[in-house]
Amino acid sequence: MIDLSTLYALIIGTLLVSAALTIWESFGRWRRVPLLIWAAGWTTLAIGCSIAVARTQVPGIYGWAASNLLIVTGYLLVLNGVAALDRRRYWRTSVLLVAALALGWGVEGMSAHLAFWQYGAGLPIMVASALTVSELVRNRSLRRLRTRPVAIALPAMHAAIYAVRVFVLPLLVSADGAGMVALASKITMYEGVLYSVAMPMTLIGLVREEAQRHLLAASRTDFLTGLTNRQGLFEAAARLLRDDRPATLLAFDLDHFKTINDAHGHAAGDAVLQSFADVMRELADPRATLARLGGEEFAALLPDTNVAAARALGEAIAARFAARTDHGAGVLLSATVSIGLAQSGVDGDDLDTLLSAADRALYVAKSLGRNRLVSASPLFNGAGIAAAPVRAAPRRLVA
Repeated sequence: MIDLSTLYALIIGTLLVSAALTIWESFGRWRRVPLLIWAAGWTTLAIGCSIAVARTQVPGIYGWAASNLLIVTGYLLVLNGVAALDRRRYWRTSVLLVAALALGWGVEGMSAHLAFWQYGAGLPIMVASALTVSELVRNRSLRRLRTRPVAIALPAMHAAIYAVRVFVLPLLVSADGAGMVALASKITMYEGVLYSVAMPMTLIGLVREEAQRHLLAASRTDFLTGLTNRQGLFEAAARLLRDDRPATLLAFDLDHFKTINDAHGHAAGDAVLQSFADVMRELADPRATLARLGGEEFAALLPDTNVAAARALGEAIAARFAARTDHGAGVLLSATVSIGLAQSGVDGDDLDTLLSAADRALYVAKSLGRNRLVSASPLFNGAGIAAAPVRAAPRRLVA
């Protein structure tokens, strides 16, 4: 059986290595503040455990109290690092908890420091670990990360171990004798070794996975408008059409956009593009995939939407955009958009085919005078003849 000193040495070594790795990870700039707080937490825990090894060599209760206070401070730093992921803080709670613990050592520790160490000293560790679980659960930005369940399970197990030590161990000792304390200490230390290895690595993995997802999302997002880009649209369409769900595609092309750029400058052109993207977001259902394909070309992929609803949405977008004269950044001008409509199962079964069909309809809309919507299928478009120019009153529509 490994003795407690050896287990402490393992914990101290892994915590210091974890602190160094966490500091190294912070050089990547992503989530730097939480990483540095965690590094401080692992270091503080290592110092507290080092003092715990020699606590009996220090006169009075000072070694016991200092070790416990530092260990609790380390756990509270870990909590604050997790809270910082969601821009929350527990600094006031942390100070109050440490102050209450110090008061406890001053009152109870003087007369019964061994009992306080065995039972009461674990209460703030349990509280800090439980709050860490709460923060990881409530953080919405972490909910789709595969590492999250492990990050939740580790402090939850840690909190459970200390809950047993605080509330159940005194009952076991009174029933079965002081030998239960030694057993509880061994179990706590073995679990502590696991925690000191797994928790730092899991938190680093959590940050890395989040950074990877952020970069992946950025690669699918148009920088100027914030809409999905062409790659993101194709990925969304592949998922949607693979499930054989009905969908309608609207292809948009801003009318006379080159003239706007030439007459007012590229900054004005960018403002118009952003303004059109805003109109799309204002009117489209949240389930729709809105994309900028490049230049002045946009698209909206509408799941579970029939042609009538898609046409109504397209006309509402065109009407609201045509009515908008202030595009922000001091850009005051009128602009219009032409739209082509294609339906899955009728005009194509994949996005390439649907885009081609919608583009053909869009070119017809351009040739008929612009500022109108044309459906690709003659079934919905009177043998290819477009509807009248868009004059619909702006309104909110659900696609």
